[in-house]
Amino acid sequence: MKFISQLLTAHLQRYPRMQLEDIYKLLHQAAMGPEHAVADAEVARERLRAEVQQLGTGPAEPRVDAISPDGRLARVHLRAYMETGGTMDDLSSAFIETASSYPAAPDKLARFCGCLGDLAAAGGIPFGRDVVETYFGDLAARGYPAVHHSQIYRELYHPAYRVVAVEYIADR
Repeated sequence: MKFISQLLTAHLQRYPRMQLEDIYKLLHQAAMGPEHAVADAEVARERLRAEVQQLGTGPAEPRVDAISPDGRLARVHLRAYMETGGTMDDLSSAFIETASSYPAAPDKLARFCGCLGDLAAAGGIPFGRDVVETYFGDLAARGYPAVHHSQIYRELYHPAYRVVAVEYIADR
């Protein structure tokens, strides 16, 4: 899929040490949205407040980083968002609204993951086809669960973002 190739190329340029779990997390978010991350709205708000209070430095990132083929979902990077006048209340509301309304699409996630073996074989991602197919085959067998970023990704890039529907954050 052309979109997946473009998305991963852009992210690998920004985060060259991405691991397979980081690639999968990005694709999972693009297809499934943030539903799994909001079991309780008040807890989600408090986690955002705590994370913003502890923000350290990180790589240069855009405020809004589209991650879905239709451009409806984005990672809103906390450092850039807060530096440009965004508020925690607006972002937490957008995050919670997205979690409750964005339609998760497991079939889309399966298609996204299914093209990665070919992408690896073509050199589009820095992993061998066999490793990619084994990793993503295991995830498929487990029903494509949500995962955390890899340890190396967390150490190098200090990810701090929320996945939101652009329509809920565009005017905030």
